[in-house]
Amino acid sequence: MENNGNNTDLHDHNHDEELQSEKSGWKTHWDLLLALFILIVLLVLEYAFKIKLSEIASFIINAIAYLLAGRKVLDLAFRKSKRGDIFNEFVLMSVATIGAFIIGEYEEGVAVMVFYQIGEWFQDAAVNNAKRSIKALLDIRPDEVTVIRNNAPLIADPSIVELNETIQVKPGEKVALDGELLSENASFNTAALTGESKPDTKYKGEAIFAGMINLNTVAEIKVKSLFKDSKLSKILEMVQDATARKSQTQLFISRFAKVYTPIVFFLAIAVCFVPYFFVADYVFQTWFYRALVFLVISCPCALVVSIPLGYFGGIGLASRHGILFKGGNFLDVMTKINAVVMDKTGTLTKGVFKVQKVVANRIDEKELIKLTAALEKNSTHPIAKAITDYAGDTTNGVKTEDVEEISGHGLKGKVEGKNVLAGNIKLLKKYSISYPSDLETIVDTIVVVAVNNQYTGYITIADEIKEDAVQAIKDMHDLKIKTVMLSGDKQSVVDEVAKTVGIDEAYGDLLPEGKVEKVQQLKDAGKHIAFVGDGVNDAPVVALADAGIAMGGLGSDATIETADIVIQNDQPSKIVTAIKIGKITRSIVWQNITIAMVIKVIVLILGAGGIATLWEAVIADVGVALLAILNAVRIQRMKV
Repeated sequence: MENNGNNTDLHDHNHDEELQSEKSGWKTHWDLLLALFILIVLLVLEYAFKIKLSEIASFIINAIAYLLAGRKVLDLAFRKSKRGDIFNEFVLMSVATIGAFIIGEYEEGVAVMVFYQIGEWFQDAAVNNAKRSIKALLDIRPDEVTVIRNNAPLIADPSIVELNETIQVKPGEKVALDGELLSENASFNTAALTGESKPDTKYKGEAIFAGMINLNTVAEIKVKSLFKDSKLSKILEMVQDATARKSQTQLFISRFAKVYTPIVFFLAIAVCFVPYFFVADYVFQTWFYRALVFLVISCPCALVVSIPLGYFGGIGLASRHGILFKGGNFLDVMTKINAVVMDKTGTLTKGVFKVQKVVANRIDEKELIKLTAALEKNSTHPIAKAITDYAGDTTNGVKTEDVEEISGHGLKGKVEGKNVLAGNIKLLKKYSISYPSDLETIVDTIVVVAVNNQYTGYITIADEIKEDAVQAIKDMHDLKIKTVMLSGDKQSVVDEVAKTVGIDEAYGDLLPEGKVEKVQQLKDAGKHIAFVGDGVNDAPVVALADAGIAMGGLGSDATIETADIVIQNDQPSKIVTAIKIGKITRSIVWQNITIAMVIKVIVLILGAGGIATLWEAVIADVGVALLAILNAVRIQRMKV
């Protein structure tokens, strides 16, 4: 039921935006500005020149100003009331201002509507600017591209360039489409995508992404994704969706407003009529006026607008640091995280493996590498890539068949008619193949090989720890966050990495179900968990964790799809940045809630007691809204 209600809220919000689409600039606000001018002229005539208009003239002129300023609000109030929604800010404003006219307070009725609309105008402008700044931060796709057709350069719209065409990018130009570098090498600025401004040198055959800026030489790129399918387009779409996904705080405020608004509506009625039974010199007009003041100040717009604006700011700040949140709700989640569970390869280590040593048994080294690489060609694992890179072209023409991946163990298949196994020691144990006991003492990652059910050697492979991994773990400990590493790699390798970077707990030799079990144990112990990995192979763990964080969102479409948060530049230190941004956002949002509620309660009491006037009520209401907006806008300019 709650979801349905939220969808209705969203529909109403969009509907309201359509009806108030003119709130975007001076030219489209001529009616509001004219109403303000009329109000100022009337007040100057009355208070500066002591010229009092007749009752009829005053009513007509004020009514014209009122309709100019309030026609959209009246229209919305009418439309919502027809749908049965009478407890909303538009109905509140309409009742309060029409009530002011009924008791002869024409200028005050106009002033309430004018200043309310000006406040709404500022609110809309702030929200639109926040959305635009988020989009502008990432929407750096060029409008044109140089494509090579018939051996000649042609300027074209990126959306009409087809797959496998060649585009040319000059120094200083932005890459318009994802592709593969055809030039020998080129340097790119990836700041718009990763938040890092240092040059990134790419070599022939490496992936290039839309949004990168070519730095030093003309680069030719073979197009591998259509304009609409580029990584940047997917990221843009994701960020746009993120602004629509409500946080728990937003949902709480939406629910709160639905309860709060009818309560204050009935309290206003009580302020008007209940004193009749207790006050000796009860005057209806006096208490009706106080009820109107009560209605004006009760409007929850400061909360309803400033809170999503705060989350827009948090999403924008994160984007600037190369971190993509899929919704404001995940900013909230990150404030509660007290355990970060990490994969090893590609998260704490670079995932760039290199063959260190080849030891053959019964066959020569070249044959061992050829058979192993032929099998590993069927895997996308970084270790497999290291072996195939080392083997070079020795596997050309080698026939493989019946290749099967055994989860958490390795690969089996037929290579040139021979039954070949390549994987970890558990793979040999699974097939009851004996091996030298000293293999268990090797610290580096090891791939053991068996041919025709006989152990035939091993290959050692080493990975490199990321530069900021040690500092990232230290920063997490400073925030009192428990760190855990889970890996399918052997325990000795996992222990070595954990010791180097300072991880609290490290578990190796884990199958996917083993990782799920460890995470479940942490959850059962009351931990709020963020899991950091590639977002694809560890999908069950990502689903179980409170927040799934993917490293290197530019490398994989599936990463962008599965993770809740994407760290685009592979740096573990960004995990801490994401947590800090979540805490900053939550702090600002709750500051706004507290400020708005405290001031509203004070002025509500003053209004009910006859101390605050309609003028003071509307100034307090608009003032609170603007104060909350300015506070929320601060987020995007904060340093983390």
